[in-house]
Amino acid sequence: MGDSGLAASTPLTVHHMFTSSVQRFGDYKALGWKEGEQRKSLNYREYYQNCRTVAKGFLKLGLERFHGVGILGFNSPEWFMADIGAIFAGGFAVGIYTTNSPEACQYVAENCMANIIVVENHKQLQKILQVEDKLPHLKAIIQYKDTLKEKRPNLYTWADLMELGRHEPDAPLNMVISSLKPNQCCTLIYTSGTTGQPKGVMLSHDNLTWTALSTSIHVNLTDTTRGQEVGVSYLPLSHIAAQMVDIWITIKIGGATYFAEPDALKGSLVNTLREVHPTALLGVPRVWEKMQEKMKSEGAKSSNLKKKVVAWAKDVGLQTNLNRLNQNVSHIPFNYRIAKKLVFNKVRKALGLERCSNCYTGAAPITRDTLEFFLSLDIPLYELYGMSESSGPHTISLPNAFRLTSCGIDLPGCKTKLHNPDEEGNGEICFWGRHVFMGYLNMPEKTEEALDAEGWLHSGDLGKHDQNKFLYITGRIKELIITAGGENIPPVSIEDAVKSALPLISNAMLIGDKKKFLSMLLTIKCQVNADTGEPEDELSSEAVEFCRKAGSNATRVSDIASGRDQAVYAAIQEGITRVNEKATSNAQRIQKWIVLDQDFSIVGGELGPTMKVKRPEVMKMYKMQIDNIYEELAQSSNPDNLVATK
Repeated sequence: MGDSGLAASTPLTVHHMFTSSVQRFGDYKALGWKEGEQRKSLNYREYYQNCRTVAKGFLKLGLERFHGVGILGFNSPEWFMADIGAIFAGGFAVGIYTTNSPEACQYVAENCMANIIVVENHKQLQKILQVEDKLPHLKAIIQYKDTLKEKRPNLYTWADLMELGRHEPDAPLNMVISSLKPNQCCTLIYTSGTTGQPKGVMLSHDNLTWTALSTSIHVNLTDTTRGQEVGVSYLPLSHIAAQMVDIWITIKIGGATYFAEPDALKGSLVNTLREVHPTALLGVPRVWEKMQEKMKSEGAKSSNLKKKVVAWAKDVGLQTNLNRLNQNVSHIPFNYRIAKKLVFNKVRKALGLERCSNCYTGAAPITRDTLEFFLSLDIPLYELYGMSESSGPHTISLPNAFRLTSCGIDLPGCKTKLHNPDEEGNGEICFWGRHVFMGYLNMPEKTEEALDAEGWLHSGDLGKHDQNKFLYITGRIKELIITAGGENIPPVSIEDAVKSALPLISNAMLIGDKKKFLSMLLTIKCQVNADTGEPEDELSSEAVEFCRKAGSNATRVSDIASGRDQAVYAAIQEGITRVNEKATSNAQRIQKWIVLDQDFSIVGGELGPTMKVKRPEVMKMYKMQIDNIYEELAQSSNPDNLVATK
């Protein structure tokens, strides 16, 4: 099917797509999971029937048309069924970040007028109970894991919900389903907005079903009647990437989804991969980096001979694969075949990836070092790029269309244009296609900012094309920090919170793009040379007052910077801790900070004419200090369990 055929394909509702898959793949396994040591599964027919039962239960509990069903918890069959059940029943499926604070949960639930909230366990339930009285639309809460620790009105277990649904007649649900239209909103994905509150991205039935079709054609996924695709669900389902891959594309092709354990990202993922042997795997850069770190540390324990063999194989692997990329390969070299037998096959087996022909990375930028590391082991990582507002993917790299550090080529039926390109060809990346969202819920001005009059979605990212139409991301217009774990973090609000908690601080700049955690550069308020505008060493009166209260006699910046004044450092840490306590998630906590030797200034090059921090310039100027922050941690024994320090 060519682009034009795909662009004109009949719009479908989620229900249409699901029932057509049930007709074709009814007896094939759809979902697999473990309860204790016991393996459980559902086939497509059972999966669909369960989603209907959930939908009937939701209607019985009072779910109204175009009202939200919030889902707060780790990936599970119940998560999928709550999502699809909400859509069948005419509501909105709304994933809520598991790391959200009670207030952040309240904002989302209120914004989508949630009638029902589905929570995983007691811990997540507590967040909703704390804000329950501020949610006028809320009618019921359902807990899908563990036994209820308390009985409350309108609080149900998953079994209660299924029991309610089983006793309801089919006719009312059938009427709702027949009223669903492909161009109606069925899912809300909440962004972490750069400024202000998160925005609810409205995705229609057609957004989801068309994107699933286009992506499965583009990456050449196998139809289950010819051999079933197998995936592992572990990435947060409140993101569109995980939803599109784990739920919608999988239903479209009749694939099987297995659920990882809740501690997947803390190390158990590889055990699930070894048990399940997926045929495709999507990882955020942090997942691939963790695998890289683990393999390097294991490799360091090997014998010298083994180290030499692996080093030789990696050289062969990288060279062969780079030659393939540059189309210089007419035959498979003999040494590559030996390397494959001695090393590559064993590495894949150890990772559970021996059947995995498609390994993808997305949701955040990945380093060239990690891409080359896996390429040298004969595991190419195919980058994909998109956003919540484009129902997930917009460009994807393929085995036969792959360039290192490029995020690939357009999906069939989609177009990219670069708005206002500079002399090097860098422009704002704009998307066009049936995957482009309907708009932001109740935010017409924000929708107008994102979508222009011709329907082009403005991404806020800068990029350029090479001569073969491969897209490269070169920067971002918006100041969003995307960590290695794929968390989107708006820096300005965190920086402002630090400055208000610490009157001593003049500039606070958050760092964390492509990094494992957040750190911060701090500058101290000081006297400024009236003639030149240069920052001086002498503290401002406000800074002096702060120091006295902290029990310090410091009068100069040089008395404090680089850890020279323990009393002031303790006071700064105390302020940072207070800011961290209000963070909406762990990923938004400042783990490390340093005080620079002098304040930012226009003459120094850190500030623009309107006194706005020039982030890329600061990153360049203080590269050594920033590198030191992250290098120290790379050498520590457990880099994922950090406390904030100097």
